[in-house]
Amino acid sequence: MKSLIKFLATGFGVGNVPGAPGLAGSLVGLVYWWLLVRSGHVWVYWVAVVVGIVLAVWLAGEAAELLRDPDPASVVIDEIVVVPLALAGLSPVWWHIAIGFALFRLFDVWKPPPVRQAEYFSGGVGIVLDDVMAALYACAGTHAIVWAVGAIRR
Repeated sequence: MKSLIKFLATGFGVGNVPGAPGLAGSLVGLVYWWLLVRSGHVWVYWVAVVVGIVLAVWLAGEAAELLRDPDPASVVIDEIVVVPLALAGLSPVWWHIAIGFALFRLFDVWKPPPVRQAEYFSGGVGIVLDDVMAALYACAGTHAIVWAVGAIRR
């Protein structure tokens, strides 16, 4: 069971990529987003996002205990499950997705307030909550940019 928790929490091992585990996990999150969009059902999308976040809180907390680290860099399940939140409601147009992905990575690394403060929660909640907040910032920012470009083009 411990090996399974680590395997899932590290995003099937991609969290062990040297140098950029968060980026690697986010790329897996793009695949997850694509699969959810391909389902064609909005309710499937949102149920998967909510269930994914809840499971990520548990997995990240368990993996942090197993690895004896409050926020291990190799745990990337948080990045994976929130990418669909960052891209929620966007058309599957390449530049919309590129902007959403880039903004998510920016906010996840930069951690503007209150994203950084979310890390102060203990266990899996702290590990996942900052990514949820970064994804919400990215989603709002991306929608604003897409809207502004649309307004300019009219």
